[in-house]
Amino acid sequence: MDPRRARDPRLARQDPRLQQRPPSGNPSGPPPQQPQHQGYQNHQFPPQPPQMHASTSQGYSPPAPQNAYTAYPTATPSQYPAHDVSSHQLAQEAATLPHETPALPPPQQMQHVQQQRPPSAYKPRPLFCVVCASNQNRSMEGHFVLAKAGFRVCSSGTGSAVRLPGPAIDKPNIYPFGTPYNDIYEQLQAQDARLYTANGLLQMLDRNRRLKLAPERWQESKTVADVVITCEERCFDAVCDDLLTRGGEFNKPVHVINIEIKDNHEEAHIAGRAMIDLAAAIESAQDIDEEIQGILQTHQEKHPHSILHAVAYY
Repeated sequence: MDPRRARDPRLARQDPRLQQRPPSGNPSGPPPQQPQHQGYQNHQFPPQPPQMHASTSQGYSPPAPQNAYTAYPTATPSQYPAHDVSSHQLAQEAATLPHETPALPPPQQMQHVQQQRPPSAYKPRPLFCVVCASNQNRSMEGHFVLAKAGFRVCSSGTGSAVRLPGPAIDKPNIYPFGTPYNDIYEQLQAQDARLYTANGLLQMLDRNRRLKLAPERWQESKTVADVVITCEERCFDAVCDDLLTRGGEFNKPVHVINIEIKDNHEEAHIAGRAMIDLAAAIESAQDIDEEIQGILQTHQEKHPHSILHAVAYY
């Protein structure tokens, strides 16, 4: 046989040094070498770096695996550690839950629920404008009670001038719009304090001058309100006609509501409470345009005043 030919590893004699057993004190020794395939005998592998192993008095310990690195100190620990405490806590939490898993609503119902949720966007408070003929008694009573209740409110009159009762039915006191309430108060007090105190005119003017400077005329006012509350049907017609005349340049809708009120102090005081209820219902509505009919119907059932409603544009 040619000695240069590769021998069959199965027929090769084993090295006597490999047949030596390790000392009796160390039951485990180096792993036996596995015979290599004949085709890989002449193949040269890249040199491997020497591996250093800690030795003991009884022999060599088996080498540690190469991927057994020490965990970095900031490594994330196990999220759900398996120990008795966590298992007991999970059992207690599971006992408090219902036995049946709640079923999710269908997509159509979820969409309906999302549509019913109030919008999270900022909602501005509506501005109320109370209108009567002279901006003295009924409109100022509504202005007073709504302002006292915390609503945003203004007031005005639709007449051609401010008319107040005089010493006789055919002798009223007439003032142009814009005359300060304080000036009217002083003139009537100087004219006949006893008469105008008895009919409550001075008390009314004293309240009015504490609210604003002077009576305002609706047709000359530039205020853009969200809801207009008129106190008489002719005032309702005057407001609607004026808004139609303006042409709706701003394209801003406004709800005009008429509450029929007699022009005296008692009726004005009763109607003031009705205005508070109406204003509260309107302000709490999510969509005034959609809910106004239901609000007016509910208001009509609670209060005796007849109501008219129209939608106009500024």
